[in-house]
Amino acid sequence: MPKIMPCLWIDDRIEEMVDFYVKTFKDAEIHKVDRYPDGRVLTITFRLRDQEFMALNGGPQFKFTEAVSFTVDCDGQEEVDYLWDTLVADGGEESQCAWLKDKYGLSWQIVPRQLTEALAGSDRAGAGRAMQAMFQMKKIIVADIEKAYAGN
Repeated sequence: MPKIMPCLWIDDRIEEMVDFYVKTFKDAEIHKVDRYPDGRVLTITFRLRDQEFMALNGGPQFKFTEAVSFTVDCDGQEEVDYLWDTLVADGGEESQCAWLKDKYGLSWQIVPRQLTEALAGSDRAGAGRAMQAMFQMKKIIVADIEKAYAGN
């Protein structure tokens, strides 16, 4: 078990939620399922890419908020499109600047490496233009970020 593992409190949709995440992220797997004495799922430990998570079937008391989100580094527009479209499907919500909320209410940031590179680029004016372009977007469009950075 890792030294720090996010625990996602969910109400009775625990198996559905974990299955959705494991199917959405290509490099993912379920490690362990623990059950209450009555047979219902208590916790599921799972991995998405290189991050370990625990989901807890804890009841309706707590909901996810935007105060916590998970940033996903993507390698280009195709991966951004796939993750964005999959995570906002069936009741998710788009937000600004690469942020979204999935159908379970969990917040994600879907960030292409090209955005990160542009914002950290040596051309500080280009980085500023890329940032301004990002502020106008919900889902990040790599070609538009690259054009803004180049000054086109």
